[in-house]
Amino acid sequence: MNPEDPQIEEISAETLESVFGVLLTQIQTILESLLRPWMAYQVLIAIGVFALAHVLAVLVGPRFDTWLRSREGWPKWRLRTGLIILRRMRMIIFVCLIWIVVLVMREATWPSRSYLLAIIANLSSAWLFIAFATRLIGNPLLRSSARYGAWIWVTLSILNLTDETQTVLDGIALNLGETRITLWLIIKAVVLLAVLIAMARLIAGASTASIRKNQDISPSMQVLAIKFLQVLLYGLAFFLGLRLVGVDLTGLAVLSGAIGVGLGFGLQKVVSNLVSGVIILLDKSIKPGDVISLGQTFGWINSLGARYVSVVTRDGKEYLIPNEDLITGQVVNWSHSNDFVRLDIYFGTAYNDDPHKVREIAIEAAQTVDRVLDFKPPVCHVVGFGDSSVDYILRFWIKDPTGGLTNIRGNVYLALWDAFQKNGISIPFPQREVRMLDGAPMSSKTVLD
Repeated sequence: MNPEDPQIEEISAETLESVFGVLLTQIQTILESLLRPWMAYQVLIAIGVFALAHVLAVLVGPRFDTWLRSREGWPKWRLRTGLIILRRMRMIIFVCLIWIVVLVMREATWPSRSYLLAIIANLSSAWLFIAFATRLIGNPLLRSSARYGAWIWVTLSILNLTDETQTVLDGIALNLGETRITLWLIIKAVVLLAVLIAMARLIAGASTASIRKNQDISPSMQVLAIKFLQVLLYGLAFFLGLRLVGVDLTGLAVLSGAIGVGLGFGLQKVVSNLVSGVIILLDKSIKPGDVISLGQTFGWINSLGARYVSVVTRDGKEYLIPNEDLITGQVVNWSHSNDFVRLDIYFGTAYNDDPHKVREIAIEAAQTVDRVLDFKPPVCHVVGFGDSSVDYILRFWIKDPTGGLTNIRGNVYLALWDAFQKNGISIPFPQREVRMLDGAPMSSKTVLD
């Protein structure tokens, strides 16, 4: 054990004892001042103002709620602001009333008679402002942490206890070699990182909305730009926060290099998927909204992730396909270079039906279906003479593969059925005749065979 450690612990204990002594003295002074008669009067006035604010909130709140519900055409941010005002109605009324009382008492009597009321007014105003400001933070945990942390710090600042509190927190320390980690340093680091990450999140959200509105950027490049921007902003916020706190980043760089080598061997598949995702975004082979087929999976791309691609099928199933499979496997992209897709359906008619007439009827029937393109007209060809029918192929084009392929084929088949029934075209089916030779014996065994 290092012989200097006991000395360090003793000094820290003495420092903490002196700091707590100062803090207790301040608290004792505040309590003694509260016991003075004019301070007690101010406490009673504050309680009365709070009760009046509660009564007014009970009376005004329902009417404001009814009025707010009638604002159907308002934007969402206005409705959210109105909802926050409704929830904080009592505090808003209390802040207005307490400041009116403070201003009146400052004009009517000595400043000391409104000293405590001014502190209460400042505290309630600061708490109310923090409650509104922290609503901009989307994460509930981060919002609550920022709100309560700001309330504590504002309260200490108004009561002039920040120096004593900082000294107490700075006295609680952990010595690791030449590095001294204090509780104050940890709190400052957490607050700075939270603020910087919140700012990075806000900037990233605004930039994401702007990038998505830009029609000149392809969907795949939009995803790549958004991912790159998020990594850049969050990484900059993290390292800038550590730098502002005073953490030496040299050792962190060496440590991150060693960790990176270890993760490179242990997470080869993850790294492969990450690199494959970047390649997919760069070469624009697939993008959100494309219709693809991969093995037995057929659907449209919902989103491109860092590790996988989300593909939604027609039956509502969402498949998370690793990016590596899309790079190494054979993928059918129905809408890669354009949205035009040609579909083929097969059918047969009886031999006594005129093939020329059948072809004309089939083309006209396909053209009556909504999604079949007119400027790429359908074609019909004879492809063979089967055992029971003349076989045809009908080819037509569509422009919206995201609308489904099976349903459009079914609609064309129904149109063919209706057209054939109307024009007397028959669709044959296999038939078999069994003939018994004259003189052949009949038995149950022969029938069974």
